[in-house]
Amino acid sequence: MIRFFSKTIYTFFIMLALVGCGATNLVLTPVENIDDTPLKLSELTDAEKQNWGHLDLVADTIPGMSVDKAYEDILNNKKGKTVIVAVIDSGMDLKHEDLNDVLWTNSKEKPGDGKDNDGNGYVDDIHGYNFLGDSYNEQLEATRIVKLKLGDAATQAKAKAKVEAEYAKAVSEKQRLEQIAQTVKNADAAVKKELGKDTYTKEDLAGIKPKNEAMQQHVGVLTQMFNYADSISELMEQLEGGITYYADQANYNYNVDFDGRSVVGDDPYDINDTNYGNGNPQSVAEGEDHGTHVAGIIAAERNNGLGANGVANNVELMSIRAVPNGDEYDKDIALGIRYAVDNGAKIINASFGKSFSPNAEWVYDAIKYAAEKDVLFIHAAGNDGANLDDPSNPNFPNDQVNNGAEISDNVITVGALGPKYGAEMVAQFSNYGDINVDVFAPGGQIYSTMPDNEYDYNSGTSMAAPAVSGVAALIRSQYPKLTASQVKRIIMESGLAPKAKVILGGDTTKTAPLAEISTSGKMVNAYNALIMAEAVSRGQIQL
Repeated sequence: MIRFFSKTIYTFFIMLALVGCGATNLVLTPVENIDDTPLKLSELTDAEKQNWGHLDLVADTIPGMSVDKAYEDILNNKKGKTVIVAVIDSGMDLKHEDLNDVLWTNSKEKPGDGKDNDGNGYVDDIHGYNFLGDSYNEQLEATRIVKLKLGDAATQAKAKAKVEAEYAKAVSEKQRLEQIAQTVKNADAAVKKELGKDTYTKEDLAGIKPKNEAMQQHVGVLTQMFNYADSISELMEQLEGGITYYADQANYNYNVDFDGRSVVGDDPYDINDTNYGNGNPQSVAEGEDHGTHVAGIIAAERNNGLGANGVANNVELMSIRAVPNGDEYDKDIALGIRYAVDNGAKIINASFGKSFSPNAEWVYDAIKYAAEKDVLFIHAAGNDGANLDDPSNPNFPNDQVNNGAEISDNVITVGALGPKYGAEMVAQFSNYGDINVDVFAPGGQIYSTMPDNEYDYNSGTSMAAPAVSGVAALIRSQYPKLTASQVKRIIMESGLAPKAKVILGGDTTKTAPLAEISTSGKMVNAYNALIMAEAVSRGQIQL
């Protein structure tokens, strides 16, 4: 926290620090400019949709992080120092055209010789490490608690209630979506035959004069479906995605009889059993795209003419595959953090989380270890639209126990913003909490890298965390002498702080300003963060 500076005096000191250093034209965005920003009434263009998280609130009326402005006005062609950012996730597509030139490479290891050449305890770890081996599908932690009777009686009862309820819901929702999909398929086939063409619009549907009740029903169904998608093919993709989601929950996540860990060959509840996994952190399954998307947000190669620009340049991405299609094991996360720290990472992105953590102390110890080694840990707040300060809504890992004092000063927990400034700018899925969420950053409909040289939009606090990791990397690149704790404080203190109330969890009856739903009360801003980092590095501001 800044020592004894009011907001007015604090801004004055930042501006004063820039005098005489060739940057007197750089000024923090005043609070009044934020709150006076008009709401954007027009739809975002395709270019804005793909880049909204990098845009400037005042200039573009979009609640981005002013990344483009920071490159234009501050960074220009400044080289900076290369920063290693570890992505603990589902693994990434190491061959992706927008990522393959920004990968961390362990130069002390010889590829494919089956030996631990550098003696770090991991064989053939060229671009990171894979703690999941060949596994992919996995149970949620609540299911494992029920199956293995982990924890105390209260924890087991809570887990059992959750598993039973969610399993039943998954089976029911899968059946419901399958019925809808079949109805849409039948109607689609009938209408295509009626119109004599393979594609049609909502206007084409309106022009059909049904000759019988069946066709009338088909037209009615498809007309309704156009309210949810721009085309029936797009709608079918959404339905199929939903069916897969609930099928995975029923077959794997909430299935107490499933064992996804058996192919790994270790005891996941023994922290000393470390001889497992392999040195290939490449994503392994067709649907394993989360880590690739996260990686692109941080550091997809900038301005190379390809699909997306990452927030940060001068980054090497270390891939640590530890998050399956289900809940991560505490052991894998703890060892993954330690691997990242021991192999040079200065920032760890953690776009994952769960509501049960039977061995949370292993992860706490690893986070403290990262703090001792000056490594910043940036974590997604979670996507339940819930108040994390309520003890009934835990989200692990975190940096405190029972809303108590922080265990270390190197963790930033990030909530998600959407592209619409105003009351709706906090994404309805985003968790929040004055104690447990530090800042907010762009996380709704973010365009980034996908496996096989593809690009697409994803939403979640999983997308907001890497945006902040990118800002942290910019700071650590340009100001490498700043500590992890200082970078955390800079990010939290330099953001934009609108006073207006926002809707929480998509419930229009629940509103609050950012100051009441996050520790900082701010939206992360790269431009402001770099200005403040300059002032801190020169000693004009003490953190």
